[in-house]
Parts: sequence; C-alpha cells; structure tokens
Amino acid sequence: MKTIVMKFCGPLQSWGTGSNFETRHTDFYPSKSAVIGLISASSGYRRDDISNLNKLNKLDFAVRVDQNGNLMRDYHIARKNKKNGDFERTYVTNRYYLEDAVFTVAISHSDEKFIDEILLALKNPYFQTYMGRRALPLPYDFILDVTDKSAVDSLKSLEWQASAWYKKKHKKDQSVGLELYADGDLLEDVDGVLRKDRAISFSQKDRRFGFRYESRAWVYVENEEFISDDSQHDIFDRV
Repeated sequence: MKTIVMKFCGPLQSWGTGSNFETRHTDFYPSKSAVIGLISASSGYRRDDISNLNKLNKLDFAVRVDQNGNLMRDYHIARKNKKNGDFERTYVTNRYYLEDAVFTVAISHSDEKFIDEILLALKNPYFQTYMGRRALPLPYDFILDVTDKSAVDSLKSLEWQASAWYKKKHKKDQSVGLELYADGDLLEDVDGVLRKDRAISFSQKDRRFGFRYESRAWVYVENEEFISDDSQHDIFDRV
C-alpha cells in the first residue's frame, strides 16, 4: 500500500458536484471526482479516455476537513449574444466558493508503481491543475507526504494543517475533532451514504457521474496552540 497526501488551501476553492447552468454550488469539502479530474489533467489524459478514468476510480480516497471555510457567493450579470454576434439578453449567474478553507486529501493503491506514476504527474502536470475552477490554482507545496499507510490511517496520523490564526481560535482545546470522509469500504463499522461522485466521463459532450458510497468519521488531532487555563494564582491569598 502506498499513499499520497495532499493539502488544498488558498483564498478560494470550489468543489461542485451537482449544479449546472446559471447557479454553480460548491460542496463543503473536495470530491473524489474532482481529485480524479486533477490527476487526469496532470497525467495528460483526454476527457474521453474512459479506460484510464476507470483505473483512477479504483484509487482509495479520503479527505479530512482541517479548517472549515466560509461560503461566498459571487454575483454575475452575463451577456448573451446571438449566433450572428448581435446582443440577445443579459442574465444573472451565481457562483459559490469556499473562503480560507484547508483540506487534506489522501489517495492510495496497492500498486505502488501506479502511485509513483501519479506522483510524478502531479509534480509535472501536463494540463493546468486547479481547485475546482480554472482561476483557483493549487498551492505550490500541495504535496505533503508519501506514506506506506492506508489513506485513512495517513490522515489519522497527520498533524493538524489549519492556519495558525485558526488554531488560536481553539486555544482552549487541547485536541480538536476533525471530520473525515472516505470511500464507504474504508471505515469499519460506519454506514455509508450514496453520493453522486463517481466520474464516468469527463467528455464535454457526454459528461456523466454515477454514485459511490461514502462514510464519515471523526479524527482527533493535537492543538499546538493550546493554552492551559489551570492557573495556581489565587487573588485572595494576600487577604
């Protein structure tokens, strides 16, 4: 087993799985289909390359929410022209993003050579990579680690990746609980729910997604900004 651990952070991210046309929503954490799309772009796969896409779907996937972001709506008024170039009408579009969010993502497979190929592609992407939208590039240091643990165990043992200011907001908590989402068969004794997040085709003419099972659990991490309030000072000791 070999696992790549990645960190997605930045001013804005967007991970939509179920919206079209004028309103584009975002999920509250990265989807497996989006990460597979990122790997496909890095590897130079074409949108209609079903064979390689099916292979990527077999990757084990887990994501941990290290820092909840704020939901932001970007309001647009767009212009639509006729085929001959003449003005037709304007219409409103709404795009949703996550602000200041931090996620850690782990992908793993028993075929270590396969993981090595993905790692090389991520470090030397063929096509542009981004966090849900083309205007939202990945951070330069998004690859955190490569481990010999499973995807879930890699995230369970990973130190908290939140920003320092966010950790200080929880300075009274010695340990902090983080949500972890994974493929349905990766978490024991946890019931999975169906999520439309299995990439079937990225073709612009026939983009399709199916369902996969996803499970949810809690992971507890140490807070390095923890400040104990166990003070021995007694304001009445001089009275």
